[in-house]
Amino acid sequence: MTGRIEPTRSCASSAAGATENAQDLGGPGTGTRVAVRPSGLDTRVGGGVGSSPQRPDGRLKVSGEFAFSSDLWADDMLWGATLRSPYPRAKLVNLDLTAAVALPGVYAVLTAQDVPGRRVYGLEHADQPVLAGTEVRYQGEPVAIVAADHPETARRAASLIRADYEVLTPVTDPDAALDPASDRVHADRPNLLRHVPIRKGDPAATAAVVVTGEYRVGMQDQAFLGPESGLAVPAEDGGVDLYIATQWLHVDQQQVAACLGLPPEKVRLTLAGVGGAFGAREDLSMQVHACLLALRTGRPVKMVYGREESFFGHVHRHPARLRYEHGADRDGRLVYVKASIVLDGGAYASSTGAVVANAATLGIGPYDVPNVVMDAYGLYTNNPPCGAMRGFGAVQACFAYESQMDRLAEAVGLDPVEVRVRNALTTGDRMPTGQVVEGPAPVAELLRLVRDRAPAPAEADFRPGGTANTTRGEGVVRGVGYGIGIKNVCFSEGFDDFATARVRLELVGGRPAALVHTAAAEVGQGLVTVQAQIVRTELGVDQVTIAPADTNVGSAGSSSASRQTYMTGGAVRAACIALRTRLLERCGRAPSPFLTPEELVLALAEGPVEETVEWRHRPTHPLDPRTGQGDAHVQYAFAAHRATVDVDVELGLVKVVEIVTAQDVGKAVNPQAVAGQIQGGTAQGLGLALMEEIQVVDGMVRNPSFTDYLLPTIMDMPPMQLDILELADPHSPYGLRGVGEPPTISSTPAIVAAIRAATGAALTRVPVRPEHIVGV
Repeated sequence: MTGRIEPTRSCASSAAGATENAQDLGGPGTGTRVAVRPSGLDTRVGGGVGSSPQRPDGRLKVSGEFAFSSDLWADDMLWGATLRSPYPRAKLVNLDLTAAVALPGVYAVLTAQDVPGRRVYGLEHADQPVLAGTEVRYQGEPVAIVAADHPETARRAASLIRADYEVLTPVTDPDAALDPASDRVHADRPNLLRHVPIRKGDPAATAAVVVTGEYRVGMQDQAFLGPESGLAVPAEDGGVDLYIATQWLHVDQQQVAACLGLPPEKVRLTLAGVGGAFGAREDLSMQVHACLLALRTGRPVKMVYGREESFFGHVHRHPARLRYEHGADRDGRLVYVKASIVLDGGAYASSTGAVVANAATLGIGPYDVPNVVMDAYGLYTNNPPCGAMRGFGAVQACFAYESQMDRLAEAVGLDPVEVRVRNALTTGDRMPTGQVVEGPAPVAELLRLVRDRAPAPAEADFRPGGTANTTRGEGVVRGVGYGIGIKNVCFSEGFDDFATARVRLELVGGRPAALVHTAAAEVGQGLVTVQAQIVRTELGVDQVTIAPADTNVGSAGSSSASRQTYMTGGAVRAACIALRTRLLERCGRAPSPFLTPEELVLALAEGPVEETVEWRHRPTHPLDPRTGQGDAHVQYAFAAHRATVDVDVELGLVKVVEIVTAQDVGKAVNPQAVAGQIQGGTAQGLGLALMEEIQVVDGMVRNPSFTDYLLPTIMDMPPMQLDILELADPHSPYGLRGVGEPPTISSTPAIVAAIRAATGAALTRVPVRPEHIVGV
């Protein structure tokens, strides 16, 4: 703002000319590109919705000054360490703590018997022990915890605990685990954790052209750079304050409080700096352990996992076996799809139930199919627990159904894009669940956009094999492939999905200033920036402060399911609108979305105003347990990719030369952040396509390190061309769609399709290894 504000002007003086700032939705849901203008006070305020202001934590992160959870420190602090099972399945016969307790510097050694409250926890089912009592069900399961005055002392004490096991044969094949006669992972329940059937149309439908395939997806790790860490501080009221890197403060609070036997208000959580998440921080890791040790010793306790321990300390992406049959007419139009998806949930439930539902409901893809028979299963095994990871069930299914669409294109003699366009969902079509697709569904448009981009340059900077100069061009073949995916946004199946925001507006130094308080976890996605952009847009204030996220305000839900800009952004916007209403009442003006800066100052001269709002999206509904019918999802998001690869067909080496992507984001609240999300999500899809897999043999993890678990680097990422569509969703704040997950979903099948085009190999498993290409 510029110019002097005269305090003697009346509140009503700015009503004229307000309409020039009104929202122009341009007909949301009509399929036209939409520009949403700010609905707030003063469009001269920079950094509002639709701009790309600098991240408040950006400079600190690139300079190394940002404090992550592993940097936490407290006076008189102890260090925690964990003893973990070396076996995937065994009876825990005895624990001898004598040597650990006797070690100088050790203050506490705790086992399952020391858990004062509920001894199990879990996101959907409380089935995972805080510490194993009589049986371990996966390699790396926590058995005992130690607090000592030095991290090396704590680790040494843990190693001195003598644990005697009776080793049992692990259940590691999820297909075999489906058999009711199979050995049970949990004695008190079947191995089948959830079965979601989808039935639409005629289950006996036939078609002139039929293609079948069986596909497998390996276990991918979220591979965040910041390991699990946190600090628990005992409080004078008998409670505990926990500073933790997490994705959902309130669900952590509920579980930790139950395990400690304390009321939730005595377990206070504050978000510490998060070094990446991608789903793996939805589940508890060391939260309860640190609090138990702090309460037992009466001193702050810090726990930080090393890299190897981190691989055992969090959930991973579900490995999957997928069988598909697509039937179409001779013109390539789908008549039916029959599919079976088996997901390996590992030893404990985590979010497997929801992942199964996503795989089932989204498992046909963004296509209009009149007849569907789908069965998706989630199984307990003695493999590492699996849960949330970016794409959440849709990733595994997309690799299979997109591979099938390529097979169908070949069978009917169509271009791979054309066969997809002929079957593309449009607004008003029905999903396999019977849910009507509302709002824009630009599936065909996205496909045409990536197809019509100019081809990648003929010469790449690096050949397959990279800077090692493994090849100089002999036997190198280029291929191009396509993929498109669909993903739900926000929580589903009738879950009470809401977010809370508190916004306070007051004069600071004679100028309006806003304070925003939510419990939403900033995990690197830029939510702190988005919240400030919304406040600037709705209230016209330059000065916006984001308070630390903690449990002193109502829940914001999880930073997952591409939901936080939608949900917490919606809550912040609603709180701002409520504040504006109160300020207009102070001015004695009729309801309006506008106040001038002068009016705002005069209204706030009477004192600060504050509003707390609990905001919900439109309701969803459970699926019918027999047919899978129901309006389970609040919103769908779509993304398409075209990948160009060079393949050395003799060595089986692949170089991704270029990726073209198009995505409908509804409204780019922060265009630069949106582009970053698309690029980052695509990188994770490339990792799954070519290199990322946790190698599990007989329940044992063989590569728990970044030396042996391969990740894409900057040398592996190709140039990217982006088309970002803004087709407003009529039901969401500013018309936006969640953007974080769709790029991960469709990039993997596009890259694999390109390798197939170059080599002619079937490639039914990801990640693709050199031996899959050369046939060794």
